[in-house]
Amino acid sequence: MPAADLALLLTALAMLALRGTGMVVARALRPEHPFILWATAVSQAVLAVFVVLAVLAPAGAVATVPLPARLAGLAAGLLAYAALRGRLLPALGAGLLALAGVRALLGG
Repeated sequence: MPAADLALLLTALAMLALRGTGMVVARALRPEHPFILWATAVSQAVLAVFVVLAVLAPAGAVATVPLPARLAGLAAGLLAYAALRGRLLPALGAGLLALAGVRALLGG
């Protein structure tokens, strides 16, 4: 087995093991348990870092989208999320529409 395939397999197995462990632990702990609160805070912080990196220092295809379009998409998504009381899919759609609209206006 090539090294890349083995690395992918081991990564997938580790992810599944961690996910299974998380499900077992989550059943045993209440939502207000300090460990659950910590895990929630860490996951939100990691997501925030990924969003900031995607907007300010993108790689790949996202790098071809102009910064004003990325910022408009982020702002529209956040505003829609707040206005729609936490509904993620419509907020994602609003952000995507804003990004595409500003990109089209800029000719990108």
